[in-house]
Order: sequence, then C-alpha cells, then structure tokens
Amino acid sequence: MKELSVIVPVHNMAGEGKLDYCMQSLVNQTLESIEIIAVDDASEDNSLDILKEYEKKYPDKVKVIASPENRRQGGARNLGLKVAQGKFIGFMDSDDWAAEDMYESMLEVARRTGADAVGCDLCRVKEHTMIPTEREVCNEMNQTGIMDHDKKKAYILKPGPVVTKIYARSVFYEPEFLFPENMSYEDNASFVELGMRIRHYEHVPEAKYFYYQREGSTTHTISMEKCENRMESMRIMLQYAEKNGSLNEFRDEIEYVFTTLFYRNTLFSYMQGSGSKNLKFIKALGKEAVHFFPEFRDNSYYIKQVDREEKKLIDLQLHSTLLFVCCYQLKQFYRRLRYVRARERS
Repeated sequence: MKELSVIVPVHNMAGEGKLDYCMQSLVNQTLESIEIIAVDDASEDNSLDILKEYEKKYPDKVKVIASPENRRQGGARNLGLKVAQGKFIGFMDSDDWAAEDMYESMLEVARRTGADAVGCDLCRVKEHTMIPTEREVCNEMNQTGIMDHDKKKAYILKPGPVVTKIYARSVFYEPEFLFPENMSYEDNASFVELGMRIRHYEHVPEAKYFYYQREGSTTHTISMEKCENRMESMRIMLQYAEKNGSLNEFRDEIEYVFTTLFYRNTLFSYMQGSGSKNLKFIKALGKEAVHFFPEFRDNSYYIKQVDREEKKLIDLQLHSTLLFVCCYQLKQFYRRLRYVRARERS
C-alpha cells in the first residue's frame, strides 16, 4: 500500500503546458511512496494522451482513469476514490501544482502527531513558477489538535481548500464519503461533512500549494449556472449538517457560513456580472435565505464581520428587489465615474 494517493481531476487542460506542469510537480515529489490517480473527465483535447504518456513513463506512480462522460470535478474525484490505495488521500486541481516537498512535509507531521488530516497554505500565481508569492493562510493554528467543540467551530468558519490537505483513509471510507457530482462548488457542499469526520487536524504554516489564477476559472467567471451551483452546494451542505447533527451543535456558525455563501456571495457576484438583472432570481434568492434562516441578520458573526454598506444593501434587497438593483447599479456607476476622473487627473 502506498503512503499517499493524490487524485487529480482533468478536463481540457492540455493547452499552455498546464497539465504537464501539474503532473511534473507530482511525479517529482520527494515522497517516494505516492500514487497519482489522474482522472480524465471526458476531455475534448489531448489531455488523456498526455496522461497516458505519464502512466507509461511512471508506471509505479501514475494511474490513469478515463471517464466516458463529463462528471465535473466531484464526479472525477469520486472515480479516483473508488480505486485509491493510499493510507492518506490528497487532491489537486489539474491547473495547479505543488512544491516538491509538499506531501512529504505534511505526511511527516501526520506521522509525528497522529493527525488524520494535515493542511498547508497556498500562494496565488499568474505564471508557471516554483517561486512562492505572498503566503495565503488556509487554516489557523487555533484549529490544530484534537477536534473538540471549539476547534470544530473554528474549522466550520474557515475550512480552507480541500486541495491543500491530506486525509487519512478513514475520513473517506468509514463510512464512505462521496463528493456531489455534475456541479461546481462541490467543496462548499462538503466541508462540514469532512470537518465532522476529522478527529485531529494539524497544519504546516508554509505555502506549499501553487494556485494558478487563470481567466475563465470557476472562481473568476460569473454566470447564472455558477450562481445556481453555489446555491445548490449550500443546500447540500445544510442537508449534511442536519443529518449528522452538526446544525444543532454549530447553528450560529453554519447559519453564518450558509447565508454568506448561499446569499451574500451569490447576490453580489451576480450583480457584478454584465447584462440585465433577473429580478425574479434576486427576489427568490433572498426569500430562500430567509426561509432557511429567518433571523440571520441577528447572527453575531454577521453583525461583527459584514461591513455597513453590505448590510444596508441586504436590508434593501429584502425589502424591495427593484430598489436594491437601482441603488446598487447607481453606486457602481458613481464608482466608475470617480475612477475615470481620478485617472484623468493623474
């Protein structure tokens, strides 16, 4: 059995050397006992051919699965989980890459502490490089150790990305865990369930994961589909929380996270997109948020962490969607006007 299985969903990543850079960072890991499971998610370019070359060149490390249908990232991860043999499981996005000692350093911490999950930090980059930029902290040190009530509370509020962590097999197989399929934001749907399964979390406070910022990625493209996927991911998260009892134990934290991702982030990212606005969609968005958590504006995290202007806009939207849209667009117009005038003066 390998020490670690790393599952890499791949869909149309052949261009610009993205897939090669990712795979090179994995086959060159200082950790020798590693299994790289690359799942081609019905790519329409030559991604599968590239992966098969790696499998041929590194038969002891690389295993390729070809999905006949596009199941999105969650579905591809699930295919990888069905065959993974590692004592620990990790995930990587196929346009990102890892420092050469990323997995060895996290496994060393797991061995030393007995943790069943270990994470690291990341850095955002716009070019293929192994030189870290400014470190982005994914988890806080107050979340480390045996996962008691306070640590689980902190984890729900800031779970950090799945791709910057490794997990013991038991987290995914006792009982079986599957990611939501055929949608974006599958991580959002899963973090509460995964957090409740972790018994002991540790963190390496170094940027070992390189997160590639490319145009057109899930986090940079605003569309109705993305908005609806994010909303659905939060409905699934809430179902997990109700089923495993965490909603009762961590209601304030889950209420805040749900209304932030389901409502606030969706509302304002949708408003930032181009084109005319669907008033029915915006109204239904606010109505559903209130349906799940009628008093979310009284939440202590909401009161402390949401800025005053956002609170006013949210109050306005829940009162009148038409007034909210007019006010928001007027504010955006004046912001752009001030920006243009400032540039002209400079």
